[in-house]
Amino acid sequence: MEISGKVAVITGAASGIGRAVSIQLAQRNIRALGLVDRGDNIDAVAEEVNRLAGRAVAYPFKGDTTDSEFRASVFESMSSKFDTVQMCVPAAGITRDELAVRVDKTTGKARIYSEELFQQVINVNLLAPVYWALEMIGRIAEKRAAQGLKKWLPAEGMQGAIVFIGSISSQGNRGQISYASTKAGLEGAAATIMKEAVFYGVRCGVIHPGFTDTPMVRALGDDYINKNILPFTQLGRLIRPDEIADAICFMLTNSAVSGELWADAGWHAPA
Repeated sequence: MEISGKVAVITGAASGIGRAVSIQLAQRNIRALGLVDRGDNIDAVAEEVNRLAGRAVAYPFKGDTTDSEFRASVFESMSSKFDTVQMCVPAAGITRDELAVRVDKTTGKARIYSEELFQQVINVNLLAPVYWALEMIGRIAEKRAAQGLKKWLPAEGMQGAIVFIGSISSQGNRGQISYASTKAGLEGAAATIMKEAVFYGVRCGVIHPGFTDTPMVRALGDDYINKNILPFTQLGRLIRPDEIADAICFMLTNSAVSGELWADAGWHAPA
């Protein structure tokens, strides 16, 4: 599937992997990019992408990715201005890390992980990405129906592609009960979407990045990174966001890729 001439939506586009993907898609001659984030700097990122691309290609949308009305408005805006969105990378994500169970040394009482925080992480990391993907698929399906097209045929070429942002934490990681659960959940969602959405010619996959040099990872602190990440990473450094973005572009364009891609830099959790 060619990037050139397509329309894409990227969530979490104001920083980290989302920003890096936006830059690379623009440089690979995508027609238009809907950049979605709740951060105030999303306008500045869109300007940066346009400057690097040397043309107007990125269009910012500030809002909450868990809001269904906001989601629909983004797709409606991009479709009305350009064409049906055919590529979606829902990269927005959060962490709310804490041990699942901790015993208070003073009281001896166990404190279990907050249900409210767990639900918050589920909403942002699992439900939102799935529904941004489904929104795109639904609009592709409607367009095909309006054209009298039914089951997709290989001769038509791929009609769309989705890449979810998983994580090496999907295999389990101490202190990340909610985050790990949502990233593992994306595996099942992607596998199911692929089985259903290929009826309309849409592929879906998951990339599992290792520890990448993003604000989310940097927030862990240099001490944590130096003691708990780098010694167990064969590459010996954090992954650059552009390296993950390059892998995502590969997944978007290579029609043989529909499963999971591990981009972990050789990281292995300590025993």
